[in-house]
Amino acid sequence: MKQSLKRQIRLLKEGRVGEAEFLKYLESIPYHDLGDVKLDFHRPFRRGLPEVVYGKDKTTAQLLKIVKAFREVEEPILVTRVTPDKVRRLRREIDGLVYHETAAILTFEQKPEVRYKTPLLVLSAGASDEPVAEEAYVSARYLGNEVEKAYDVGVACISRILDLRGQLNRYAVVIVVAGMEGALPSVVAGLTATPIIAVPTSIGYGASFSGLAALLSMLNSCSGGVSVVNIDNGFGAAYQATLINQKLHGLRSD
Repeated sequence: MKQSLKRQIRLLKEGRVGEAEFLKYLESIPYHDLGDVKLDFHRPFRRGLPEVVYGKDKTTAQLLKIVKAFREVEEPILVTRVTPDKVRRLRREIDGLVYHETAAILTFEQKPEVRYKTPLLVLSAGASDEPVAEEAYVSARYLGNEVEKAYDVGVACISRILDLRGQLNRYAVVIVVAGMEGALPSVVAGLTATPIIAVPTSIGYGASFSGLAALLSMLNSCSGGVSVVNIDNGFGAAYQATLINQKLHGLRSD
């Protein structure tokens, strides 16, 4: 948003944008009122990170208005939990949309900008946890991080995670995604000084209670330095990790 605002100020000074047009642009700050949807384009100024849209329970018509508004102000967009059928309908109206299918995330066609020098790492305990891990991975990339990933490294074969212990300290944050009993974050935290963000998933048999067992296990971890987000909330982990990385490098938005 700051880059967009700087560009508008420059165009105003150069006389290429009139006062009325500039004032119309400023109407989107602090938020853009679309009636049933109000978009927070001022968020990068307050938090250093843009608004991200939760797409699951929004109609295609609402998503269409949202995506068009982001394009009008030349802001990147990240919409989570978008179904393929909604993406197909949106693509009929808007060109240049990219669908990250496993993560169920919609973005504009753009290369993510890396703003932080220290990378993040996303781990998943099992292949079944991959959709949530991919939500964290894609979200973290589009929020400005360099991100690496290693999937299916759970405790059922402990040597898989032990093979990674030599590199765990090089990351700003390790996001650990696990279902079943949710043991992997505790193991990883015991191997590194890097902060751990644990993400419980709803993967598991009946007594896992759709992720509640993993959530409680992670909350009761005996390893220090483990924070926990909500069940299946890969985006929430990516956002928190980005805020940590942002503070680590003393950065806000450009």
